Amino acid sequence: MPSRPTRRAVLLGAAGLGALGTAGISTAGTGTAHAGPPRTARPLASRPLYLGTYGQGILACTYDTETGALAAADGGFGDVTNPDFLALSPAGGVLYSTVGGGAEGGVRAYAIGADGVLSALGGVQSTGGAGVTHLSVHPGGGYLLSANYSSGSVAAHAIEADGSVGERTGFVQHSGSGPDPDRQEGPHAHQIVTDPAGGFVYAVDLGTDSVYTYALDTGSGALSAVSEVKSVPGAGPRHMVFHPRGTHAYVANELDSTVTAYAHDAATGALTRLASVPTLPDGVDPEGNYPAEITISADGRFVYLSNRGHDSVARLAVEDGGAALRLVDTVPCGGNWPRHITLSPDGALLYSANERGRTIGVFTVDADTGALTASGEPFATASTGCVLPT
Repeated sequence: MPSRPTRRAVLLGAAGLGALGTAGISTAGTGTAHAGPPRTARPLASRPLYLGTYGQGILACTYDTETGALAAADGGFGDVTNPDFLALSPAGGVLYSTVGGGAEGGVRAYAIGADGVLSALGGVQSTGGAGVTHLSVHPGGGYLLSANYSSGSVAAHAIEADGSVGERTGFVQHSGSGPDPDRQEGPHAHQIVTDPAGGFVYAVDLGTDSVYTYALDTGSGALSAVSEVKSVPGAGPRHMVFHPRGTHAYVANELDSTVTAYAHDAATGALTRLASVPTLPDGVDPEGNYPAEITISADGRFVYLSNRGHDSVARLAVEDGGAALRLVDTVPCGGNWPRHITLSPDGALLYSANERGRTIGVFTVDADTGALTASGEPFATASTGCVLPT
């Protein structure tokens, strides 16, 4: 069926927290300098940044585009319950958030005005399931995708021409369980994303040890099952990220402190599980550690992952044409319990949202080696689930 031109015209572009690059893969070790793609020009000394918090709504900040330093700003939106994940529209003019606290989760849109000030854009729309924990914008710009952790389901909502969230157009309930009786007694959908080409939608389910592939009908907004790939039993897959080329994907496993590489067939949407590597250095006991967020550099050479418990950010080198990962090092996250990490749009900065420590760790990223260096003191704030630089 044909797509909706009004929605696509308003919100055309890349999904979620910013588009990944399209540069090639390097199989060289991290000790060799490698010139990545040119940095995107930074026209402003500071830009808006938003924090999705537990208990204080969406907080607005600015960040220094050179040092990463954060400063509190006016313009947040306090009247929203536990917006623990945020995403931008492709054009950057609309912010989307999860809405917790009810029997069913919700999603909502906010217009970004002058100086980053947020204003509600339409009402809250139900995701049809409990414990909404993640959302992303489909690359076509016409649909908002969400994952319900507690009930183990995923949903799609139409995005209206003004950027507001419309009716729910797609819904899938997962089923099954895993070997961990405490964490995998049933399905727990933790993330929903789209591949770089926009061909298929992927839902990562911690409870069933699965990554599900769906097709999204861009005319009707319906989700239909395509395939499923299993993780190592008991691994508890939580979040995934695609290589910019779309040839591979990498999944952070929350329950066994590993990250797994998958081969990706862009034509069929199928994922094939490859090798897993630890997210912690040799000799470190993984007991009490729970990997959370995963992201990748725009040139596809480095993957970054947050370790809750070890309270670190891991740097992994992408090798073997994208088919393998190698843990290079870890650095302290600048707080406690790093739930979310993200790179700035130009890739020069990395932020760590430290949920229990109530801080945001700020790092500069070496353009050649991918190494992280703490930049100033961590920024003290509310308990935060998501940090989103624009």
